[in-house]
Formats: sequence, structure tokens, C-alpha cells
Amino acid sequence: MAQPTPLMPHATATWLVDNTALSFQQIADFCGLHILEVQAMADDLAGSKYTGRDPVHSGELTQGEIERGQADPAYVLKMQKAPVEVTRTKGPRYTPVSKRQDKPDGIAWILRNHPEVSDAQISKLIGTTRNTITAIRERSHWNIQNIVAKDPVTLGLCSQRELDAMVAKAAKKAGLADGEAVAVPGGSDKEKLIEELRAEREAAAKAAVEAAQEAEAAAWLEAKRAAEAGTGSGEGATEE
Repeated sequence: MAQPTPLMPHATATWLVDNTALSFQQIADFCGLHILEVQAMADDLAGSKYTGRDPVHSGELTQGEIERGQADPAYVLKMQKAPVEVTRTKGPRYTPVSKRQDKPDGIAWILRNHPEVSDAQISKLIGTTRNTITAIRERSHWNIQNIVAKDPVTLGLCSQRELDAMVAKAAKKAGLADGEAVAVPGGSDKEKLIEELRAEREAAAKAAVEAAQEAEAAAWLEAKRAAEAGTGSGEGATEE
């Protein structure tokens, strides 16, 4: 079984390169890196500069282990204390910064299409507060004029499985039959978008056909006029 790698492999490798006489291969094996990465750090050619992290201070290595490695280039360093795996604590769902501005749109979509879903469920799914949900429902949100209901799955705020599970749970709690949903006029945004794209595609195709027909008619008319002009010139020359 392979031993665990340091909590911060690149930072640890940087410290070992700067502060020990261990071989590049020993450092690479201990940190779980490729030997060329370690060599790039030593030559100061790495694309990213890392601040060294002392593995002795963190308990991942001992000074004695480092000395054994320095004495024997073939020695494989042994992890003394595996790093504690960082686990996420309970709390609001994390949403990448790039998608946080999409949250109100996703909340509005759920409120419109699945009114049976509770605020607590929306808060857990999207990673928002009940105050925000209430403000959007009551249209008192500070940015309500720019909020457009959009499918949270399409926005990347949750997976389709998570959304379906939440809706099914809310429906069961509300006493709705399996697969039954609260009737919402207009259908989903995804269906509307598909219809709009289809209509745009058909309109563009129709416009292209009409443009081609107009161009063909214009070319025919121009050719006809040129032919008539040529005939008229020939008749005038004959009379003279």
C-alpha cells in the first residue's frame, strides 16, 4: 500500500530542496511528484513559486529520517504522521464565486416551478439564506428587476439528481402522487429556450431562402434589361 503524501506536496518539496541534501528522486517519491517537477523547483524553473513548508515541524518527517535519507540515496523516506484529511463541516452549500450571481435566478425558478418545496430545502440545495428566498418570493429583493428564473441545473448550481430528489421529497411531504407536480403555466425555461432556438433557426432558414430568391430574381431582371438594351442598340445601327 502506497504511503500518503504530505498535505502540501509542492511546498514540502520546495523546503526539502532548499534545506536538505536529499536526492531529487527521494523528494519526488516522498511528495508524490515527478522527478522533473522537483528538478524544476531546484533550478528555479517551475511555473509557480511555492513557499517552503517544513515537514519536520508538521510532524510528517523527523530529522533522523532526513539524515538517513541523506546518508543513503537509495533510502525511501517514510511518512511519520499522515496529514489529517480536511473534511468540510456542515453548513451552507459551497458555490463557486463565478456562479454566485446566478443563485437568485435559480431560486426564482424553483419558487415558480415547484412552490411545494420548502425554504429550508431550497437553502440547502442552492446554498443561500431564507431571507434571500423570502425577498425573491415577495419581490422585495434589491435586484429583483434583473432576476430571471432559470433552471438551477442549467446554471450549474446543482445536479439534476439533487433537484429531482428534493422535488420528490417535497411532493411526498405535500401529499402529491409520484411524478405529480404543481401545475405551472408556460413550462420550463429549458423547453422555452429550445422552442426559441428552433424558431430562430427556422426564421433564419426562411430568410436565407427568400434572400436567395430575391437575388436570383434581381439577376434575371438585370440580364433581361441588358439583353433588351443590346437588342435596341442593334436595331438602331441597322436603321442608320
